[in-house]
Amino acid sequence: MEAADAAAAAASPASAVPVDMPAANGDMGGPRHGLGLGLVPERLQKREQERLLEVERRKQERQNQTVAEEKSDFFAAAFAREREAVERLLGCAEQEAPGPGTDPAQLDEAASRLQALQKLLNDAVRYLAPYDVRLGQETLARLQGALAERRQELQPKKRFAFKSRRKDAAAPDPRPAAEVQPQPPPVAPPPGGLHVPSGSGFSNRESQTLQMQAEELYQRDILLTGLTDCTIRLYGNPNTLRLTQARGCTVLCGPVSTSVFLDDCVGCVLAVACQQLRTHRTRDTRIFLQVTSRAIVEDCSGVQFAPYSWSYPGIDRDFEGSGLDRSKNNWQIVDDFNWLARGVASPNWSILPEEERTLQGD
Repeated sequence: MEAADAAAAAASPASAVPVDMPAANGDMGGPRHGLGLGLVPERLQKREQERLLEVERRKQERQNQTVAEEKSDFFAAAFAREREAVERLLGCAEQEAPGPGTDPAQLDEAASRLQALQKLLNDAVRYLAPYDVRLGQETLARLQGALAERRQELQPKKRFAFKSRRKDAAAPDPRPAAEVQPQPPPVAPPPGGLHVPSGSGFSNRESQTLQMQAEELYQRDILLTGLTDCTIRLYGNPNTLRLTQARGCTVLCGPVSTSVFLDDCVGCVLAVACQQLRTHRTRDTRIFLQVTSRAIVEDCSGVQFAPYSWSYPGIDRDFEGSGLDRSKNNWQIVDDFNWLARGVASPNWSILPEEERTLQGD
């Protein structure tokens, strides 16, 4: 009995400890624990929010990368398909050259596909790697050069036949012959295969100041014809530019993705950047030029060249969209189809002196 009471007495303090201690601990630690419940969850919540934002950001980056890769794959496949089609067209034309001659219809189709290729590359610049953009630009330049060579193969025959007719007709008296023979002759299709949609440009204007903005010009074929004493400013990136039958005009143009063609221009000033320039039957004209190939003049006189110097807000963006290499400029390298003497400079064109390199109308 005593042993049982002793055991109960020994157990009683022990049993009181679990009952009383939590309350004491709660009383003593309550304020600190309450403070923790107020601050620790706030910090943890902030960390959790930051973690979730980081997870979302990485997820978005992966999605963007996937979309860019898918777009790049689509671009690569489409670009390769069109490039191969152009190469086949130019290859067929080259194989047929020894026979009846290069087929103009094939070259027109190649030019149209090249225009589509240029637009495809321009639209893809936003998501392509710089290396891929450069490869695309080099491919386009190579194909444009091949197309220009095929076009050139047609020129000697046309030029020879035209000159022989002029020579025969000029025998009796130049002026009567000029009245009998149509002058000027119909303008032949330009070497770049221009397809000018109606309404893109200006025609039959006199003593006016005209301009077009980037959204009106972007990758379009621009025709300026029948202009007299006009100033024309083209702020943007057209695909091609053709200036014909102009007198005393100043034309300032942003970078042209492919070809510029001048015909029957007198006393004009032109500022343009392009892949290739062809100038026909033009005299007393100043050309401020940036060109990645070699400029060509034919049946011209008094044409002067200077480096391209026109500028306007947004021109850097237009150069990027055009695909032109700004570091490459052959403005002073000119081929004259009417001057075959080697080692002797052509009298039909010259370099414009530096002190005269000012753009009127700028």
